[in-house]
Amino acid sequence: MKIVYIAHPIGGDVENNLADLRRIIRKINLEMLDILPFCPYYADVVSMDDNVRKERERCLSNDVKVIKSGMVDEMWLTGRWVSAGMDMEKDLAIYLGIPVVDLTNRI
Repeated sequence: MKIVYIAHPIGGDVENNLADLRRIIRKINLEMLDILPFCPYYADVVSMDDNVRKERERCLSNDVKVIKSGMVDEMWLTGRWVSAGMDMEKDLAIYLGIPVVDLTNRI
């Protein structure tokens, strides 16, 4: 089973973005049995305030640690656009040799 880091925009309309992320994770879990969708930042988003700079920075720091951990096989970009946070995650993944698949507006 491939562990795929699911990158998704969160900021702005947080509640609707989280709802879309839940939809995507559900779809992957039900339809793509060889993929383990991994989005550890979800817990940070629901427990921290994305509009508070210090809290957002902590969440992004957590994301960097996870991506650097070696446990992610691939990264998928999902949602309607690539946010600044996703762009940072994507650049880090590319730097580390983690394959990145752009699925914005496709899943």
